[in-house]
Amino acid sequence: MGCRKRAAKHELLRVVAVEGECVPDLRGALPGRGAHLHPDPACLDLAVRRRAFPRAFRLQGPLDTDALRSHVEQRAGAAPAS
Repeated sequence: MGCRKRAAKHELLRVVAVEGECVPDLRGALPGRGAHLHPDPACLDLAVRRRAFPRAFRLQGPLDTDALRSHVEQRAGAAPAS
């Protein structure tokens, strides 16, 4: 979504909109439209800047990405450096 690069599904994080908020779907079982994103803060920033979430979910207006941002930053901080 953010960087538009292709990747295997298991490398991406599924995101769904729940009551106006973008939340990570870790099990891939939440209902509704899902969007896939690299679990990278830079990719998330691009998606927010491009307003990709409302388009992907076919919703009007901005969506709250605070929960998603904290999850992505936590996951990026826990990832081993390569």
